[in-house]
Amino acid sequence: MTKAQDFTKMFQDMMGNFPVDMSVAQDAFKNQAALGEKLSKVALQAADKSAEISTKWTKETLVKMGDVTTAKEEAAEYGKAVTDFASAQAELAAENLAAFAEVAKKVQAETVELLMAAGKELGDDAQAAVKKATDEVQKAAKKATAK
Repeated sequence: MTKAQDFTKMFQDMMGNFPVDMSVAQDAFKNQAALGEKLSKVALQAADKSAEISTKWTKETLVKMGDVTTAKEEAAEYGKAVTDFASAQAELAAENLAAFAEVAKKVQAETVELLMAAGKELGDDAQAAVKKATDEVQKAAKKATAK
């Protein structure tokens, strides 16, 4: 009769010779959380600035609307008031859309900057992890061949 081999023990011994470093996964999680926090901050600042622009635009529109709704003595004055309001609204729209575009441009620049920094950091971390893993595998292989 042949002797049965204990594959469980053999597998455990083999895996024991190749240690797994969980700190790499923990560091990756921390880095991802930090990046998420930075990106959220950029988004929240943009939302705050956009709300500020919208509020200002609304207040200015309401002030201009007050001029339109006041009673006039001549019928022609109503037409002039509406024309002035439309002209002011066109100017306000151009100003505020430009302000929104500046917010979007800033968000885009900050996002690209954050992602580029994260990509560089990720590349550096990956390179260090590969070097560390290679060194550990070489040590484990030497240890295994020495047995």
